[in-house]
Amino acid sequence: MANRFAFLLILAVIQVDVSLSFMAGLYCGLDNCYEILGVTRDATKTEITKAYRKLARKWHPDMHKTEKEAATEKFREIGNAYEILKDEEQRTDYDYMLDHPDEFFANYYNYYKRRYAPKVDPRIVIGVTITVISLIQYWGAWNNYNSALDYACKEAKYRHRAMDIAQSEGLLTGGKNNRKKDKRSKEEIKSEEEAVIRSVIEDKIHIHGGYGKPTVYDILWVQIVFLPYYLVLYIGWWCRWIWKFTICRNEYGEEEKLHLIRKFMKLATAQFDALEEHEREEFLRKELWKKDNFTSWKENKEAEQKAKLAESGRYKSYRRYMKSGGPGQMSFGPE
Repeated sequence: MANRFAFLLILAVIQVDVSLSFMAGLYCGLDNCYEILGVTRDATKTEITKAYRKLARKWHPDMHKTEKEAATEKFREIGNAYEILKDEEQRTDYDYMLDHPDEFFANYYNYYKRRYAPKVDPRIVIGVTITVISLIQYWGAWNNYNSALDYACKEAKYRHRAMDIAQSEGLLTGGKNNRKKDKRSKEEIKSEEEAVIRSVIEDKIHIHGGYGKPTVYDILWVQIVFLPYYLVLYIGWWCRWIWKFTICRNEYGEEEKLHLIRKFMKLATAQFDALEEHEREEFLRKELWKKDNFTSWKENKEAEQKAKLAESGRYKSYRRYMKSGGPGQMSFGPE
């Protein structure tokens, strides 16, 4: 019986010691915040503020020239106690710790949650982040689209085609027959031609892929809002695919064939759409939606690529470089 009592006593001492060690780093430490300010636990916020101001004037370091270090420490304790008790939520957590000192893990969590948790509503942070990403995304898409237009305006085949369309539709007022009557400078006429060419290319040429003309549906915010709708569409498309081609075993249409080819190639939709029309027609002609045909086609493409590399002087030089040691080789100057 005596041994059991001694064991329980040791456990109680250990628990108290652990509790005190945890409390030493929380709030006012081992001191009582109410006692530091000289108020009771029932004190109102106004009473706490009055008590703090009174003690702050009394223990301000400037009022204690001879014992400035001790006054500074006391002033810090008073300020810390006031910061804890003036905040209603933090005061509630502190009162809970006083009433439940044995729940040191919960008290520890509450203290640091109040002290270091972000004060801004996480929903606002997430909303602002998504907005910034959406703006950057939209700006980047327009930048890519304008770059593609600039390239098309400089490319001869697109430029000549746009000039023919502009002249046939009478969009160029400064044509060859009207240049003598046109009193504008060459720079003004040239500027008008460039604007018309760009407008024709923008209207007549459909740019696919990542350089296509951006829409609001490409923005992250819109995609998140319409996510349930897109999810329903995908589930419906998947169920339709299973029913039509797995259960009923119908033949694939052109859209389904291209989908399988893109899947085999492991290309994103934007990347596959950026391919030329004749390339997709070639894929369909070779029936690459069939796994065996695609595997053979891929092996042939890889063999052709290796043959081209083998004939390339630059690749031969690279192979000699790698054979001699590559990036990790050591050299002590010319041999």
